[in-house]
Amino acid sequence: MDNIFLALRSPGPELFQLGPFSLRWYGLLIAISVLLGLNLSGKLASEKGVKRSLINDLLPILILASVFGARIYYVAFEWRNYIGKNFWSSINFLNLNIPIPSVIEIWGGGIAIHGALIMGTFSIIFFCRWRKEPFWDVVDVLVPSVALGQAIGRWGNFFNNEAFGIPTNLPWKLFIPYRFRPEIFSTQEYFHPTFLYESLWNIFVFGILIFLFKKAHKGELTLPPGSLSCLYLITYSLGRLWIEALRIDPLCLGGFPPFCEGGLRMAQLISLFLISAGLLGLWRIYISKKALPDPSLTNGRNQ
Repeated sequence: MDNIFLALRSPGPELFQLGPFSLRWYGLLIAISVLLGLNLSGKLASEKGVKRSLINDLLPILILASVFGARIYYVAFEWRNYIGKNFWSSINFLNLNIPIPSVIEIWGGGIAIHGALIMGTFSIIFFCRWRKEPFWDVVDVLVPSVALGQAIGRWGNFFNNEAFGIPTNLPWKLFIPYRFRPEIFSTQEYFHPTFLYESLWNIFVFGILIFLFKKAHKGELTLPPGSLSCLYLITYSLGRLWIEALRIDPLCLGGFPPFCEGGLRMAQLISLFLISAGLLGLWRIYISKKALPDPSLTNGRNQ
């Protein structure tokens, strides 16, 4: 008999249903992440000398851009599942099945954090250019909230029975119902809880960022603009790099699921790029003693 220390089992994607309305765990977790992020980033902004009202104005734009980017990124790599007979889905409202394009059915899962980071970054650049604010100061007060939001949001994968790892006999494991298992693992019941690994890793990243931010606020160390953002890119990506290797549903550049045979796992490729970018940024800041270029500035005003 297996020595089970922790066996997780999802209760299902819905928290409760009242008539035609239902509240899904995925949506609730996103809402919690947004509220916590708004409060935390606002507080950090005040400590760093960034206007708190700026964060309040930015957040709705950032959220919309990030969710849009996360979905488009995911669909772009999983287009096979959204064409032909799968193009249309439906929602039940007042006992009516209303047809909708399946690409917008985001409440059922299917978003990618790297897409959110890409579109979120562009939205911050344009916002800072519009408001004439320094890009890196704004991002530095946001990245701890991003790490915390990722830690919370990963539990949405748990409730949706998605984004799990390969089968495992370790004392900690995740039970996956038969209908959610890939065909090649249909006889397996327990899998690596990769959502949990990444959630715990992101809490660790959040702790590092907050610790360093507080140290800098007290004057006990120096964190030039952009250094905290670079550290986030490195630490988050290091965790994602090894966790992604356990996933059986990676987004692939070429190749085919479940293991991207003949192709590359996009999350690992992007993680390597972000680690390199973060290291290059820290090298420029601390070794070359130069400020990071501000992408929100135009007309040659970068120093």
